[in-house]
Amino acid sequence: MYINKEDLDELEFPQLLAEIAPFAYSPKTRDKILELRPMNIDEAEVSLKKTSEYLSSFESSNAIPFDEYEDIETELKVMLIENYRLENVAFIKIKTLTEQIGKLQKFFPTMPETFPNLIQDVSALEFKKEIIDKVDKVFNRFGEVKSEASPILKELRAEIQHAKKAITENFNRALFNYGQSEFLDDIRETIIDDQRVLAVKSAYKKRVAGRVLGLSKTGSITYMQPDSVVKHYFKLKESQEEEKKEIDKILRKLTAELAEFQPQLWRYQMYIFDLDLTRAKAKFAELINGVLPKINRHRTLRLKEAFHPLLFLRNKAENKTIYPQTLALTDHNRIICISGPNAGGKSITLKTVGLLQLMIQSGILVPTHPKSEMFFFDKIMTDIGDNQSIENHLSTYSSRLKKMGGIIREADGETLLLIDEFGTGSDPELGGALAESFLEFFYDKKSFAIITTHYTNIKLVVEELPNAQNAAMLFNEETLEPMYKLEIGQAGSSFTFEVAEKNKIPRFIIHSAKKKVEHDIVNLDKTIVKLQQEKYEVEKLKTDLAERKESVEDKRDNLQKLNEQLQQKLFNFQKLYEDEHRKLQFGTKIEGFIDSYVKGKSRKDVVKDFVKILEQEKFRKIGADKDESKRLQVVKRKITQQLKKEDVIEKITETNEKIEEKRKVDRAVWMKEGQRVRITGSTSVGTIEKISRNKVTVNYGTFKTMIDADELERI
Repeated sequence: MYINKEDLDELEFPQLLAEIAPFAYSPKTRDKILELRPMNIDEAEVSLKKTSEYLSSFESSNAIPFDEYEDIETELKVMLIENYRLENVAFIKIKTLTEQIGKLQKFFPTMPETFPNLIQDVSALEFKKEIIDKVDKVFNRFGEVKSEASPILKELRAEIQHAKKAITENFNRALFNYGQSEFLDDIRETIIDDQRVLAVKSAYKKRVAGRVLGLSKTGSITYMQPDSVVKHYFKLKESQEEEKKEIDKILRKLTAELAEFQPQLWRYQMYIFDLDLTRAKAKFAELINGVLPKINRHRTLRLKEAFHPLLFLRNKAENKTIYPQTLALTDHNRIICISGPNAGGKSITLKTVGLLQLMIQSGILVPTHPKSEMFFFDKIMTDIGDNQSIENHLSTYSSRLKKMGGIIREADGETLLLIDEFGTGSDPELGGALAESFLEFFYDKKSFAIITTHYTNIKLVVEELPNAQNAAMLFNEETLEPMYKLEIGQAGSSFTFEVAEKNKIPRFIIHSAKKKVEHDIVNLDKTIVKLQQEKYEVEKLKTDLAERKESVEDKRDNLQKLNEQLQQKLFNFQKLYEDEHRKLQFGTKIEGFIDSYVKGKSRKDVVKDFVKILEQEKFRKIGADKDESKRLQVVKRKITQQLKKEDVIEKITETNEKIEEKRKVDRAVWMKEGQRVRITGSTSVGTIEKISRNKVTVNYGTFKTMIDADELERI
């Protein structure tokens, strides 16, 4: 995609990237975000889907296990150097990065429907647990080399511990012995070069066997290491030097072993950078309510309730209202010409469309309604704002003409043009004529464009072009305040005289100006104002009616759901009642068996009667299942036969109507108070207590219920 730096700056794209960058963990990712530019549609679509999937994890309990990390790019570049040794912290970073990959490879496949695109990236990586094992073999959880890293190191550390113990014991013994005499100063001991030394009075230094390590500032104290400690100290130093050499040897070996995995580690690092970038874009999308609109391959752009993201953030911080815009660009509506008063939101509309297009083509989710649609342009070219150049001695008009020349050379059918104050800067009549020619040229080139203008001739030309539309920023004629709402399909008035009057320009000057303006232009402007006001009233009425209709439909749906819930509860209650009644009858029979047994009936006879009941229950259940199975087979066979005949639907409908008509006639005969009935499909029998139109109150003895007459059958 082609877009120059000046156009990016005009659309405030660098400022947008600066808002996203702080969400990244790594400084390298932050730099990469600041360098983001539009990409091809396939690459951008994948990036958008991954960002949308990551965003969904914030809105659910499926938190992705991805935390702050340290990059290993520097270590990866030097680890291949022969006999090179990485620092301790580098190995821990490599291990942590590998563990991160392992966690993600386990997490994403558990939800393939939620993260289909994120799964693809992590699944393509070859996880090497050997990396973790090799580091764990050498380092403990504090990042220190283990004694078990090699037998030699283990032996050396044992010698070091032994030497330290001997030093402590011998020094304490010397301190105790000399402490009994007057050889030591009051402070008794001190530390020099990380060694405990005796504080010997200088007058007695020759009477203490040991190595002199220093004197006090006055020379009255000589600091000495006892002879019994010296040999152990040198042994300690020797073992510590050997320990350093052995650790160096171990780490060089580990570096060489990990260097074999350098290609995999490099892919891990690149993947983590990319995931960090995706996460940062998702966090920003969460902040601005960004979504993934439908991405079209055909040339259709429909923005619904679109916000300018930077203005959204600023107004949100200042608790101000921001107004979304809705518009469409298609092959049959390629050019939109926006008119209306100054400070009404025309320029912001241009910047909103341009910035959202840059965002979507750079893989960044946009703050629009989810049902919005967007497609990709090959070029975006803008002319927004004052481009006067002092250095080049160009006037505003000359500067804009120079830029327009560049736009004319580059514009084609895959270009989006965003031009503010189209044709201004020169003589109104001549500038308007030139702007008219520009517009016709872009129209013939089949370019897509959104332009703003105050020129009446431009508005009239747009009305004559079949694939172009006028649009207006609405303005309240009574309060003379902008409404910041874009209205497609009509030209807007500049409200020149009305705004002048609001700003306390004397009326006699305004009347004088009106006389100087051609009569037709004033009438046209008045007509536009009147139409705009009427359109606003119609839209307001339309919105109110739509809201009321939606409210009524919601209430109807709620009542329908409530009715269904009540019917289901009634059915469940009746089923429960039947089950309980059957269990009660069975319990009564069992109680009868117990009574007869207590009264002297033989156990054999009781068991015999009980087995009979069990056999009856078994037969009932098996028979019911068989009857149901046979009934379903018969129904299936009949339906199959009927479907083979012509006009089956009509016949079924006709038959059903006849059956229903017959039922109504029969029902009118037997439906009366006192009639014993049951609900169709139920076994519970009740008595009709009251009939009210098509509603019947049925008394079941322990409870009553009201039900449609159509759902009852007589006993």
